[in-house]
Amino acid sequence: MGRWMKPEIYPLLAAMTFVTSLCTFQLVRNVLQNPDVRVNKAHRSMGVLDNREEGEKYAEHGLRKFLRTRPPEVMPAINHFFSEDK
Repeated sequence: MGRWMKPEIYPLLAAMTFVTSLCTFQLVRNVLQNPDVRVNKAHRSMGVLDNREEGEKYAEHGLRKFLRTRPPEVMPAINHFFSEDK
């Protein structure tokens, strides 16, 4: 690369790239799919949009439906280990 690009910078560069891509993904998702965001002039002129079905579809996406069936634990093995009575 250049003399400013040292190997110690690679983890920081990877973390910053990941966070930037996450922010970009969320921004694009909100602009393109959020029913409250009105990009074109026809939708902006309406005061209140009657789009309950679209809002439900946006809020209840696939990841949320999947996580609803899972137990709310980050590390189940560690939680189980420390919660056992000895």
